[in-house]
Amino acid sequence: MAGQHWGTHFIASSDTSHTLSGRVLLREELDEALLRRELDQLGLQGPIVRVTNQWYIRKVGQDTWLRVGESDDKASRFLVQWDSASVENGDYEVLEKMNVFVKAGPEQKVVARTNTRQVAVNN
Repeated sequence: MAGQHWGTHFIASSDTSHTLSGRVLLREELDEALLRRELDQLGLQGPIVRVTNQWYIRKVGQDTWLRVGESDDKASRFLVQWDSASVENGDYEVLEKMNVFVKAGPEQKVVARTNTRQVAVNN
């Protein structure tokens, strides 16, 4: 599956310039066919119970991530709204983490993907 991913692609309302300003819409695409293929390869053939997408941000050079938001609304492409004015201008990293919960017999298993992108905040 090299080069193809079922999630964590970083889609933002101002994604073309990688400069975030004001109200930003963060969302995600989920390729369910690729996801199912990978789950099958991992031996997780049970149903998908839930999918969540979490967003974090930190200033470049810092160690701690600040949570921006989370969504489990697949119909809205996991939309999270964020106001970049909540942080000072500068260079940041945005971390996106998608968790997929799969029923595996009497328990649930979780697989996750992450993606990190460097952006500039310019309010």
